[in-house]
Amino acid sequence: MNLNKIKKDFPILQNRDIAYLDNGATTQRPESVIDAIVNFYKNYNANPHRGAYSLSIEATEIYENTRNKIAKFINAKKSEEIIFSKNASESLNLIAYSYGMENLKENDEIVISIMEHHSNLVPWQKVSQKTGAKLNYMYINEKFELSDEEVKNKITDKTKIVGITHISNVLGTINNVKKIIEYAHKKGAIVVVDAAQSIPHMKIDVQELDADFLVFSGHKMLAPLGIGVLYGKNELLNKMSPFIMGGDMIEYVYEQTTTFASLPNKFEAGTQNVEGVVGLGAAIDYIENLGYDNIQKIEHETVSYAIQELSKLNYLELYLTPNRENHASVISFNIDKVHPHDVASILDSEGVCVRSGNHCAQPLMRYLGIDSTCRASFYFYNTKEDVDRLVRALNRAYKMFEKYI
Repeated sequence: MNLNKIKKDFPILQNRDIAYLDNGATTQRPESVIDAIVNFYKNYNANPHRGAYSLSIEATEIYENTRNKIAKFINAKKSEEIIFSKNASESLNLIAYSYGMENLKENDEIVISIMEHHSNLVPWQKVSQKTGAKLNYMYINEKFELSDEEVKNKITDKTKIVGITHISNVLGTINNVKKIIEYAHKKGAIVVVDAAQSIPHMKIDVQELDADFLVFSGHKMLAPLGIGVLYGKNELLNKMSPFIMGGDMIEYVYEQTTTFASLPNKFEAGTQNVEGVVGLGAAIDYIENLGYDNIQKIEHETVSYAIQELSKLNYLELYLTPNRENHASVISFNIDKVHPHDVASILDSEGVCVRSGNHCAQPLMRYLGIDSTCRASFYFYNTKEDVDRLVRALNRAYKMFEKYI
């Protein structure tokens, strides 16, 4: 696979002399995605579901055909199980408010992992405070993984909801969500899977996983900012009340009462991010044309090389599981006694883009006994040359601080 040829599909990687290693935050967009959005605005721009004229009907077809494409992409039973949102965070809030608030009561239990992004943590805090349910955590072991014993100890007969990230956005740990879902279902709990960090890198089959809910963001998988997806089992979504009220999600409105539209419209109030949906469809086309097998092969080679080279830097502390098969494309690290923001700034001066901070995972950081890390997150367009550039920049950063530490 010619990575330099792949890089040419991404205008920003041609226009900027950078090693872009912040894909866990957002990926870059290929030309085909950009073109699809421009084409929509040039030739099809209208409100879906609103007009009886041809342009609106065509926009509706594009919008709904993409929903069908996404349903097929993750193997949902029905396209109505695909709800568009602005990102995974909004999708998780929808589940928390529309399902959690309505179905939990005092002494029920919500179980999440300590690895969760704030988006799959803070909403459950709110639900627990409002309903009287208890929020419990599954903690990681010394390998930065959830043990089977921890899962079984924390998910009990009182557990009603389990929230779990498929891949940690800090540690890169791949959680065995299928096994967690199977055990949670035995205990009568429903499971919410945060797939924001996994779906860019691996094929997801919601029926094979038997996930009750699954969420992801388009911008982490080549699509535009501001488009997300909530998958939910039909029987669960049908019982839930809308999270946001407004246009196009109603059946009939009277002065004092309202009845709501059927799925999926019930959860899609107001004018939607149609160009984002179009871009997400084009992103899925790009991923499927490249193929997950090729994506994983490229990433495995690049990330393995990165771990090998970064492990040679004795001043660097790496936060990742030693079990390579359970690790994805995220590498968090620190230079001892040097603030990650300072490191990231020096790396930026060398044209290397990494994330620094707590990565919206403060409870995990606190559990690890640190405040923040630098994070290099890879995608299929990253090369060994990007890794070499990262290593050179880190050596420069260390030399600048060496006499002070």
